[in-house]
Formats: sequence, structure tokens, C-alpha cells
Amino acid sequence: MSVTARQGAPPELLEATRSEAALRSFLHGLGGVDAVGLETRVAGLATRSIKKDAKLAGIDLAIAMVDLTTLEGQDTPGKVRALCAKGIHPDPGDDDCPSVAAICVYPDLVATAVEALGDSGVGVAAVATAFPAGRSSLEVKIADTTLAVEAGASEVDMVIDRGAFLSGRYGQVFDEIVAAREASGNAKLKVILETGELATYDNVRRASWLALAAGGDVIKTSTGKVSPAATRPVTAVLLQAVRDFARLTGEVRGVKAAGGIRTSKDALRYLVLVQEVAGPGWLTPDLFRFGASSLLDDLLLQRTSQRTGRYHSADYLPMA
Repeated sequence: MSVTARQGAPPELLEATRSEAALRSFLHGLGGVDAVGLETRVAGLATRSIKKDAKLAGIDLAIAMVDLTTLEGQDTPGKVRALCAKGIHPDPGDDDCPSVAAICVYPDLVATAVEALGDSGVGVAAVATAFPAGRSSLEVKIADTTLAVEAGASEVDMVIDRGAFLSGRYGQVFDEIVAAREASGNAKLKVILETGELATYDNVRRASWLALAAGGDVIKTSTGKVSPAATRPVTAVLLQAVRDFARLTGEVRGVKAAGGIRTSKDALRYLVLVQEVAGPGWLTPDLFRFGASSLLDDLLLQRTSQRTGRYHSADYLPMA
């Protein structure tokens, strides 16, 4: 399949995206990931101690980075409205508590979320392109994306075809991302790599660069439907990719870690990783997100504990 370079692609990458062979050569020329070095560094960063004031600031930042997510077959409009209310005011008793970044739902529930969120500033993210497997025709994937955008989604979380990628059909994956980027219009496009199925750090690095070259605004670890989902070493590879892509092209893209991040301790370790690997410029909800359903509750409990010195049970939290 012939690769079509996206309009406005960085000049440094145009040559690499002119043909399947050129794209393959570029991706395989990125160099291998030193797995031992990567995992050792990430483990070392996890031991960093964080002082109380910094911890509270980190918890607030993590809350503001959450894509509060429900992606279940039993989702209802009522459940989505309740989730939106929680996303706007995570702690109704504390006006200083930040809102989350976005509510993430299936395309058919986007309109419900848009109405419930109103002018709160909280975004609406919709999964698309035959989520979570990505196994359908391009026409169906684009229709899925269009449905979400026309319903008012401000962000689209697409999935790549991992079968195509692992078979070496990089051009097909590239062109599908380009098509989804065009169908998304002004919405932010987050490209889910499903790193648990890519098996190696080298594949994760190649998939990250492919998604960035094709126009993804954010590269995302996982759907949350496959184990392992997000891990810190894999997230470090994504952060290295956006850092190096920015150095090469001047274009700043983001990262979303999704799936399996459940505690404040986990979230703070990810923020340290962002700081040390990509840099402090990425410590913003525009450039780093957590995709999560249960993380917010622990962040709120730890926030209360840090502010009051008293630890509450989950019964303290408002029901979503």
C-alpha cells in the first residue's frame, strides 16, 4: 500500500513517509531500546521522595490530568451524567479541587456528556475506529470517528490495527491514522498503541514514531482492555518519543498513560517520570493524561489526607 504523507508533515519526515519501504527503513533505523537500562532508570525514579507541599501540588495536577473513563457495555446516559458531575466537581465540598481534563465515553454517549458538561471546560473524549480491537474496514472506522465528532467530541481516542503493525504493514497503519486525523477535524487525536500487544520496547518506539509522523496529537499506551496496560517503562518510551520528536521537528505532542493506574502513589511516580524523561514542559493536562476510572477516588482521598491530616475511607467520597 502506498503511503500518503499528511499535509503539513515536518520536512524531516516527509521523505520517510513517501513510500512503504522508506517508512520501514525509517522506523527500523530508530535504534533498539536498552531494556535493562530503561527499566533500571525507571525503577530508580520510583524511589524519589516527595515532600508534603509538592505531593499536594502533584495530586492536584494529577486530578487535572485525568480522563475520567467509562467504557462498559452497561453504560447508560444516567451513569454518564453522574460521571460528568463528578468530573466537574470531584470534591463538591472543596471549590479549590480542580476539575478533570475530560470524560471518556463511547461515541453514542458523546451527546449526553456534552450536554451534561455544558461550559464547564471539561472535554469530551470518545473512543473510535472500532475500539478496542481496531478490526474493521477503514470506512467503518472513519464513520465511527465522524459520529463522535459530529456529536460534539473535543477529543478522539483511536486504536491502531495491531495486526497490521505486527505484520509490518506500516503504511496501512500510517494511512489509517492520517484518515482519522482528517475526520477528527479540530478535535484532538489520541492514538492508542495497545502496547501490551506490541510485545517489545522496540515495537513500542516504532509505533510511537509512526503515530507522531502520521499526525497524532497524543500517543496513548492502552485501551485498558488488554493486560498489561500502562507500565512506567513503556510510558517512558512514549515520553522519549515525544521529546525527541519535538527536538527534531519543533512540534510538541502529548502522552496518555491508560489502564491499571489506580493509586496516588502510582500517579505521582508517573509525574516524576514525565519531569525526568520528557521535561517539565510536559507537566500539563494538554500534554500528559491519565486514562482511568478508579484513580480519581484515591487521589481525592489522599488529597483530603494531605490537607487535613486525617485519612477517610472510600465512603467519604460522593457517589458517581
